[in-house]
Amino acid sequence: MSGNVDRRVRRTRQAIQRALVELILEKGYEPVTVTDLIARADVGRSTFYAHYPDKQAVLFSALEEMAFLRAAPRHDGPPFSFSLPMFEHVREQRRLVRALLGRRGGRVVMAYGESLLEDVVREELLARGARPGATLDLAVTCVTGAFMALVRKWVDEELRATPAELDAVFRASVAPGVLAALEVPGQS
Repeated sequence: MSGNVDRRVRRTRQAIQRALVELILEKGYEPVTVTDLIARADVGRSTFYAHYPDKQAVLFSALEEMAFLRAAPRHDGPPFSFSLPMFEHVREQRRLVRALLGRRGGRVVMAYGESLLEDVVREELLARGARPGATLDLAVTCVTGAFMALVRKWVDEELRATPAELDAVFRASVAPGVLAALEVPGQS
């Protein structure tokens, strides 16, 4: 019986998340209301609130499920090697990523996605021997900004490239400068 309950809960949560994605693609994040989500997902108000306290919680749960924004920190191999698997995942989940991180996603969405990616970048740089401090914070901001700009323009179809092409340009553009600024030995 608990398996059925878990499946029902998962289906309801997915329906609400799917409704949010559809609505963001139609009108952007900011104008979407809980009433819109309830109507689109075809769930009752009490059902919605049993799963989420507000639309932002739906948004954050959808972003949390986007595993491409998380990667195990690495200190071996090429710098920022998280990027190719992330770009490939973005290609597979293009519609979802476009809704959440594209131009219609809104500031809250972008800020949350950036904070998840900042953690990945910071952990990798620390694992490679970077020292905590202002220079690390600046480097993390640069790497995150470059990656997210590419993702945003790509999912909004302002750029035409393969994941491998995006990865190559991203890593060639940011790795040498960041590793030099942090005085971290780089591997290519």
